[in-house]
Amino acid sequence: MPSDIPAISSASALSVSRRRRVLVWLVPLLWTLGLGLWGLSRQESVWRDEAATWQVAGRSTDEIWAMLANVDAVHGLYYLLMHGLFEVFGASTTTLRLPSVLAVSAAAACVGLIGSRLAGFWAGGGGGTALGLLPSVQFYLQEGRPYALVAAGAALSTLLLVSLLESGPGRRTWPRWAAYGITVLVCALLNWLSLLALPAHAATLGWVRAGRSVWLRWAAYGSAAVAGALPLILFSRGQSDQVSWIPPLTWPMLIGPGILLAVGGLGAWADRPDRPDRPDRPDRRALSVAAVGLPLLAVPQLGLIGLSLVQPLFQDRYVLFSMVGLALLIGAALAAAVRLCARRFPRASALVVPGVVGASVLALLPVELGKRAPASRVDDVLAVAGEVAGLKRDGDAVLFVPAARRDTALVSPSAFGGLADVALAASPVASATLKGEEAEPARIRESLLGQQRVLLVTDAAKVAKAPSAERDKAKEAVLREHFRMVADRQVRGRRVTVYERRA
Repeated sequence: MPSDIPAISSASALSVSRRRRVLVWLVPLLWTLGLGLWGLSRQESVWRDEAATWQVAGRSTDEIWAMLANVDAVHGLYYLLMHGLFEVFGASTTTLRLPSVLAVSAAAACVGLIGSRLAGFWAGGGGGTALGLLPSVQFYLQEGRPYALVAAGAALSTLLLVSLLESGPGRRTWPRWAAYGITVLVCALLNWLSLLALPAHAATLGWVRAGRSVWLRWAAYGSAAVAGALPLILFSRGQSDQVSWIPPLTWPMLIGPGILLAVGGLGAWADRPDRPDRPDRPDRRALSVAAVGLPLLAVPQLGLIGLSLVQPLFQDRYVLFSMVGLALLIGAALAAAVRLCARRFPRASALVVPGVVGASVLALLPVELGKRAPASRVDDVLAVAGEVAGLKRDGDAVLFVPAARRDTALVSPSAFGGLADVALAASPVASATLKGEEAEPARIRESLLGQQRVLLVTDAAKVAKAPSAERDKAKEAVLREHFRMVADRQVRGRRVTVYERRA
């Protein structure tokens, strides 16, 4: 009978190991999915960036292709994907945002797998769970834009690279290298700044002193991905006016990246191989969470800062995928805390990660609630459409200042039924643009002088900027000189003002 005990213990240990291999990615996936579904509609609000996705996804494929020749080519693949989803599931805030929720959930699962392979169960589970709690990730977790999808692709390509570095000689690796190259390419087609993940991966290869054959394969498949994205990069550079609004880099803008790098550095320190509680990692150059996570966090952030010195491009969403590296490093720090606790309080060590996650949820509750409120975005195009529907009368005219505020009518056309868009010369679809083409200032003035009642849709006073376009100046001049204000509504960052012609 006693001879059966080792066999039973071995079977039990194997069962626990298998269960952990599943839980380490499943728990982060379900946890992040729950965070994403919580308050997904944001009280049925849609802001201006998401409105661009909404109105383009509602066009036909031919109309989208025609528009991409003039504007937003960098988001072409994403628009085509969302067009297909809108065709199948219909236009709604759920269809708009659910792809981002699923993408970040998949990224969390990848973080769990990477962390567990490199530093154990608690590093994987803690890092995967932490990803969805990061404030910047929570913002784009429920955003109808491509940045969450890019983060998922970066996480997957990093997982593939780690598996390839762990593969022994003689293993059949070309399918995974091909998957790596394809994933990098798809990410680049969603946002070509995601190619900053390649130098991050190169830093990892240098850190662990990868062999010559690994370097050659990485260079070959990485170069193929860059070559595949190069036509898009060159073409979209001709549409650089789209990012002309981004301000030049300033020192205060570097505070956020500095804090992130400091936190990442602490995680890398916790994962250092010469710690006395890590006898399993005597080699300082061994593949580790620090070797993977720190470059993935630091290189994209520093790379974007460097690019912004040439042309202002610094927006955190462009390198959202670097948060995968931060989550890995947080997982390593949590694993170190578990090991430290196990040395003094073995029975309590299993509560460290759940306790830290629970405390983080409570501490970040104001952030979590804020990100799920309409006020977390600068405006709401749907709310102002409801105000227009309540204020309009048949035969009224409507103006948009600036012209980009026409997105309200494009997302909610029924609210603008019966209104004459007197400044519009060619619709967004006809002109293959996002906001349409407006008439010359003199023509707009002439059209306005023939109206008795005009609704002006613009930004709320607290976010409005003085008009810079001559057309917008002409609109406001005519209203000021020949009309009087009779109603004014401001809601969630947008404003509707009703004007009537003076006697």
